[in-house]
Amino acid sequence: MTFHRTVTVITLALSVLLCGQVHAQDSYKIAWSIYVGWMPWGYAQDAGIVDKWASKYGIEIELVQFNDYVESINQYTAGEFDGCTMTNMDALTIPAAGGVDSTALIVGDFSNGNDAIVLKDAQSLADIKGQNVNLVELSVSHYVLARALSTVGLSERDVRVVNTSDADMVAAFTSSDVTAVVTWNPLLGEVTSMPGANTVFDSSMIPGEIIDLMVINTETARADPRLGKALTGAWYETMALMASGGDAAENAKTAMAEASGTDLAGYEAQLAATQMFYDPAPAVEFVRSPVVQATMEKVAEFSFDHGLLGDGAPDSGVVGIAYPSGKISGSSQNVKLRFDDTYMNLAARGEL
Repeated sequence: MTFHRTVTVITLALSVLLCGQVHAQDSYKIAWSIYVGWMPWGYAQDAGIVDKWASKYGIEIELVQFNDYVESINQYTAGEFDGCTMTNMDALTIPAAGGVDSTALIVGDFSNGNDAIVLKDAQSLADIKGQNVNLVELSVSHYVLARALSTVGLSERDVRVVNTSDADMVAAFTSSDVTAVVTWNPLLGEVTSMPGANTVFDSSMIPGEIIDLMVINTETARADPRLGKALTGAWYETMALMASGGDAAENAKTAMAEASGTDLAGYEAQLAATQMFYDPAPAVEFVRSPVVQATMEKVAEFSFDHGLLGDGAPDSGVVGIAYPSGKISGSSQNVKLRFDDTYMNLAARGEL
């Protein structure tokens, strides 16, 4: 999952804010992209589960797949879509920092090994000192690197970051002069299968910090609760199917695997490195826990230090982030990202 930020995105986002009050409508568009934790959305669309729940609430929902993750978020930020799948970091640094008030409607999972640092012919994270590290700069991978270095008394000053496209990452690691990479699955699986590759740090060592979300425009969410109910209902019906076992679950996951360019075994391996919230109750418990606020404060610090909160940002708290507890980190006068457990809680109580 990569990050890219442009002035154009901010300008478009601000133009959306000037368009006036958002009203309930009959149809909505949601953007999503290929990733282990978001494949259920594509399946739910293809299997008619999304249509079923949209029909229940008298609306239409179209899920649009993007091959470019960053472009999906940019399009959401520009107002072309009502919602979008994205990570917690990208939710803060793209739409929220760009002025688009956004709500994390569903906390689907967090990375629990899907993102990792791999060294060639070295066994310890400390061995990374002085090396060039190939990664997608200013992405979640960059965040993983910073967090990892802090655990062994190092900082980014002790390495040299080499910005490398995700499309080039696997090929880069085959070259003799590339000795360290940070990447995510399924690329990670390809890298770790190469001779001499050793995983020295992964996201299971910072559990709960790379969170995969369904984010929707806050004004839209408030104007029409039907959208939140329909999306949440469709999501947890799909989760229940995946967790049910038997042929139905295997067929569903096989379809998700094929749509993401792997087979069932490959997809199951990715799921094993992902803490999926198949049931809404644990998702509600997680988003209400102090972990999420602590994580977002770390993410905000990283984002500020790397200039991702805007050139004029005075500090890491320039963007306010609200939590289900009622607490706010950052500016209470500029809350633009909200973790909301309302609809997940309805699902947990069987009230959708």
